[in-house]
Amino acid sequence: MTGAVITITITLLVVGGITGSVVAYFRLLRHRADAVAMAEFRKLAEELPGVQEALRVQLGALDERMKSIENLLRSVE
Repeated sequence: MTGAVITITITLLVVGGITGSVVAYFRLLRHRADAVAMAEFRKLAEELPGVQEALRVQLGALDERMKSIENLLRSVE
């Protein structure tokens, strides 16, 4: 009887250890993936002001062109 209890206890400890190791490994993989994603977000956030400024310039140019077109259409009437 005592031998069976010891065997079951050892088996449960080994299975628990393996399970804990597998869970820790996959948590580590998830953490690494999150770190890579955060690095990409940080990179995009650093590039954002330059991109926004370029869009502002393009919109300003488009606004000027639209104003000239409106003036041309008004002069035709």
